[in-house]
Amino acid sequence: MFALVDCNNFYATCETIFRPSLRGKPVVVLSNNDGCVVARSAEAKALGLKMGVPAFQIKEQIERHGIEVFSSNYTLYADMSHRVMSILQTLAPAIEIYSIDEAFVDVRGVRDLHAFGVKVRKTIRQWTGITVAVGIAPTKTLAKLANYGAKKYLGTGGVVVLTDVERQRKLMSIAPVDEVWGVGRKLHRKLNALGVQTALDLAQSDIQDVRRRFSVVLARTVSELQGTSCLELEQVPSPKKQIVSSRSFGQRITEIEEMRQAVSEFTERACGKLRREKQYARALSVFIQTNPFAQHRPGYADCAHGTLQNHTNDSYQFCRLAQRLLAQIWRDGFEYNKAGIMLGDFSLSTLRQTTLFEKPVRDNSKIMAAIDRINNTVGTIKLAATGVDQKWAMRRDRLSPAYTTRWQDIPLVR
Repeated sequence: MFALVDCNNFYATCETIFRPSLRGKPVVVLSNNDGCVVARSAEAKALGLKMGVPAFQIKEQIERHGIEVFSSNYTLYADMSHRVMSILQTLAPAIEIYSIDEAFVDVRGVRDLHAFGVKVRKTIRQWTGITVAVGIAPTKTLAKLANYGAKKYLGTGGVVVLTDVERQRKLMSIAPVDEVWGVGRKLHRKLNALGVQTALDLAQSDIQDVRRRFSVVLARTVSELQGTSCLELEQVPSPKKQIVSSRSFGQRITEIEEMRQAVSEFTERACGKLRREKQYARALSVFIQTNPFAQHRPGYADCAHGTLQNHTNDSYQFCRLAQRLLAQIWRDGFEYNKAGIMLGDFSLSTLRQTTLFEKPVRDNSKIMAAIDRINNTVGTIKLAATGVDQKWAMRRDRLSPAYTTRWQDIPLVR
């Protein structure tokens, strides 16, 4: 048995937890550089605001309805997510963190599944202020569908348990097929063309025919909808095969020194992720580009690739390589709006056979470990190459305080 616990309107809820005056008001959260809507409160959804719509297109609606608008506060969201997941770990023997606001929970052996779901909702709400929906079923795919029902229908109280086959069929009969886990937009259209409109239609499909027409993955989804569990709980995430760090800039970059700072920051951030996962990499790619939609300006995009002598997670080594690669592809006279780097050729070890004439590489692992410890506790240490006055940094004009991770931002109750 699996439970899927999903935070309702997570980003928007995080913004309202520490500002009670916003509760009941429409709230939206914008993407990087305050571009598009990426999260909406229930009140904003009721106004008809769509996901992905550019902020400038809804300016009139924002003013007319008094909609509160926030820039993405990733520090706040990550910390609140960690608190929710920590609570789940105290309530269940095993969990799989599926995304920043979702987790699968192992509920085998739980006698009263509905009572467990209610307890999860009550505890997380009381300890964090976040409301969650809980769907419980014999397979992960059915648990996802049960969670959809828990959010969609108010009479469920936010908890849906699908242990009974008839309840499973009833929910599947009213759930559109695109609500099935793994059925995206393109697949949805193809299934509709074949007369598959609901989750029940898909569940009643012939598995071998689905495998032949589509893929093994969709055939497995059909098996899960039929009650056969094909997906286990993944308590340990699979090691990444690459790490990408990129951003669109708050303003156009025309000078190579500013681009060096940006590329260095992206590289340092990626190396930090690499160390957290206890992995090592050897290959690095750097790319830069102008805005492809700026039709009246000259366009340019290029990418360069390089490798280090050894596998490492040393920020110094990768930043030096990134600077050399950037110099190869930089062209003056353009207004760049985005850049990024990608780490590849991963390994779980730095051991390899060396040659007699290789120059030894300085080991900075202790320095990197010390930097990580400091950054995880009392402050931030960065490479000087990332710059101090980052004029190119992401634009976040409506950023809320870091209520839970910065001393000066802790709310005061008077």
